[in-house]
Amino acid sequence: MADAIERPTFKKPEYPSDPRPLWDKIHWVHVILLSTTPLIAIYGFMTTPVFFKTFVFTIIYYFLSGLGITAGYHRLWSHVSYKATYPLQVFLAIASGAAVQGSIFWWSRDHRVHHRYTDTPRDPYDARQGFFHCHMGWMLVRKDRRQLGYADTSDLKTDPVVRWQHKYYPLIAVIMSAVVPTLICGLGWGDYRGGYFYAGITRMVVLHHATFCVNSLAHTIGRSTYDDSQTAKDSVVTAVVTLGEGYHNFHHEFPGDYRNAIRFYQYDPTKWFIKLFFYLGLAYDLKTFPSNEIEKGYIEMQLKKLLQQQAKIDYGVPVEKLPVYTEAEFLTQVRKFNKKWMVIENVIYDVNSFINDHPGGKPLIQSGIGKDMSEAFTGGVYKHHRAAHNLLSQLRVGTIKQF
Repeated sequence: MADAIERPTFKKPEYPSDPRPLWDKIHWVHVILLSTTPLIAIYGFMTTPVFFKTFVFTIIYYFLSGLGITAGYHRLWSHVSYKATYPLQVFLAIASGAAVQGSIFWWSRDHRVHHRYTDTPRDPYDARQGFFHCHMGWMLVRKDRRQLGYADTSDLKTDPVVRWQHKYYPLIAVIMSAVVPTLICGLGWGDYRGGYFYAGITRMVVLHHATFCVNSLAHTIGRSTYDDSQTAKDSVVTAVVTLGEGYHNFHHEFPGDYRNAIRFYQYDPTKWFIKLFFYLGLAYDLKTFPSNEIEKGYIEMQLKKLLQQQAKIDYGVPVEKLPVYTEAEFLTQVRKFNKKWMVIENVIYDVNSFINDHPGGKPLIQSGIGKDMSEAFTGGVYKHHRAAHNLLSQLRVGTIKQF
């Protein structure tokens, strides 16, 4: 006899333990940055008046720095969902510095790992470890890189813009997050203090937590529109908070698509930003997933949800599980035991509870007791609608061999 075919075996992934004490794991730069900047913002709010021009500039600068992350770090460099000309790349690399979220390389590397190992211990911001962990807790410790997954970053390592921004990132971050907004507001209309506290620090703090919501809120609230095997959700609330990154279930299912929102009414300013620069000739090769496959995933999830809802509905005893009566046994039940039974398409129904509610009147339904009313029910007297068929499923008591 031939040797049995040897089948491959798959081992459960092993995650090396981290023996370091907690004190040694703490990422002090992140802890200090994420704890002191909110305090500075609160102090500024309590001591500094808000000028209208500064307020408007803060909003504009918030969007520019935020788009540096969403259109740059995320959709351009992490997922390569479109291509950008050199001027646009430089603009995004500089604008993103105002967000103070690490360099392109650092951010994109971890994000690629997140997509490859979503909802596992190898995911840097694993949503299954709790809301705080995936929101910001993961940044407060230096994780053992052996515990994290691997993602190819060879393209980032050879990208001249990425290399330049990574090399000079601390300087870029300081200039763009604090110096530039302070000088613009100060030299523009004399509001140095407001430029620093509002357009600089407060904007940065709000943008930090808006971006963090892509890892936390977007994996917590909303709908599983295209796939429910992962925690990513679609939510208009998260979309508003994150400059369009809230349709996260779509994004995790189709990460190479430059869009997060595909419906005309869905909020995705990052998509509009990329499309604008496409029309200006500065962005090109915008990638989209085939619409047929997108709709296929949508319909499959809708069907799954409908089937789950259908499973909760009582359709009566299945026909194949009903007792079988002969014609004689059926008539005995009607004549001897006064059962209000009738037959429709070889299924016996007890209409006793429905006699008084029959829309066609009591005499009509009573005239069918003990008879085969198939023809009358299906159009001979009245062609009954779906509701009548559904109601009958609750009244069936058996099937008949021959009538």
